Amino acid sequence: MQYTYTPHGVCSRMIQIDVEDGIVEKVQFIGGCSGNTQGIGALVQGMPVDEVIKRLENIKCGSRPTSCPDQLAKALKKVAAEQ
Repeated sequence: MQYTYTPHGVCSRMIQIDVEDGIVEKVQFIGGCSGNTQGIGALVQGMPVDEVIKRLENIKCGSRPTSCPDQLAKALKKVAAEQ
């Protein structure tokens, strides 16, 4: 199922996530640092949602209290709560 999440406190404007049976099938960031967000999407593809959350939660971007990876973890927490 496809989910859309609006991140807060980062450069990316939207995260589109496909999750099937607890596995991340695809992640696409709209906006943000293209190479970094594409890399994140490629690395988490095929991973269990819980594992992605565990690895990316609480990562910061410079002096910001959050980051694109942290926002993905927040989005996946919301997805997990809805399932």
